[in-house]
Amino acid sequence: MTLEQKIDAAETHIFKAVFPNTTNHYDTLFGGAAMHLMDEVAFITATRFSRQRVVTVSSDRIDFKKPIPAGTFAELIGKVTHIGNTSMKVHVEIYVEDMYSTNREKAITGEFTFVAINENKEPVAINK
Repeated sequence: MTLEQKIDAAETHIFKAVFPNTTNHYDTLFGGAAMHLMDEVAFITATRFSRQRVVTVSSDRIDFKKPIPAGTFAELIGKVTHIGNTSMKVHVEIYVEDMYSTNREKAITGEFTFVAINENKEPVAINK
């Protein structure tokens, strides 16, 4: 499998329904809840790509462009965008989708960096 095919195969899509227990007093998804979901999809993407133990070492710029109201669907998409020796970057986008129409818009984007580790929690080379 080529590196491009491996990156494509690791792309991860997760859908979540936005319920009131995850929203703030404005009835929109808590920023912290969105970041939690983004880190989770980024972790799954990084693990699917490398098939190794990975840990989050940083989250870069996260842009909240559109609120995600209760009663909508959120689609999270993770894709590997850079591979180093022991680290990789995963770009995550969240799209908000109306439940009862076809309206869909990009709401949040962010970058997460992961490092591959061994059983002693020491950095190791990423399986490319």
